[in-house]
Amino acid sequence: MAETGIRIGTAGWAIPRAVADAFPREGSGLQRYAGCFQVVEINSTFYRPHQASTFERWAETTPEGFRFALKAPRAVTHEAKLAGGAAELARFLEDGRRLGAKFAVVLVQLPPSLAFDADVAGRFFAGLRDLAPDLALACEPRHASWFEPQPDALLAGLQVARVAADPARHPAAAEPGGWRGFAYHRLHGSPRMYYSSYADGRLERLAERLRAGPADSWCIFDNTASGAAAADALQLRRRLGGRPQAAEDG
Repeated sequence: MAETGIRIGTAGWAIPRAVADAFPREGSGLQRYAGCFQVVEINSTFYRPHQASTFERWAETTPEGFRFALKAPRAVTHEAKLAGGAAELARFLEDGRRLGAKFAVVLVQLPPSLAFDADVAGRFFAGLRDLAPDLALACEPRHASWFEPQPDALLAGLQVARVAADPARHPAAAEPGGWRGFAYHRLHGSPRMYYSSYADGRLERLAERLRAGPADSWCIFDNTASGAAAADALQLRRRLGGRPQAAEDG
């Protein structure tokens, strides 16, 4: 990605009623969301391919500076376990390219049972980096074996950021790892995953972490089940002094 900065968004673009007044009143859900936030994470690409027209519509209806993170398909990460799924990965990237410059990040979330294998991981991420030299790559491993010096060095060497996740399955999983030129934070909600809000004093600490991190950082709230994600993202943006995307793009 050419741009740098702290970018805040949510997984999907749901706008809960409780915070609806913070968003533009007109437009589609995505257009209203993009009036406040600069980025969004798309998880539906993990489950199924999308029509080309879907990506083209997303690109056409968002501001010039808006960016998407697309989650890699489960056929690659969970079924092939990084050792196959070349056709599915190629289609995923080809589809994402329909977003043009708005396709910014590939998110690779691994199953909790997938242990680190240097040969498999090296081949996969080297191949992905070759296929997507212009994209930021973020990996969210969940097996403890990934939080050791060898996998950290492998990811760093291929410019793959290791996601900082909450809740963390391993102490090191709470902190960014791998390539330090890019940080990707995924906040799933804790103590209750997908439900708990961070508006209990943790947002200020999160803002401090983001300020101290890489110039190029994303923070995605995935605690969407209770509608907390949008509220948390709005509060964090205010703490960081952010303005709505529409105002930034004029």
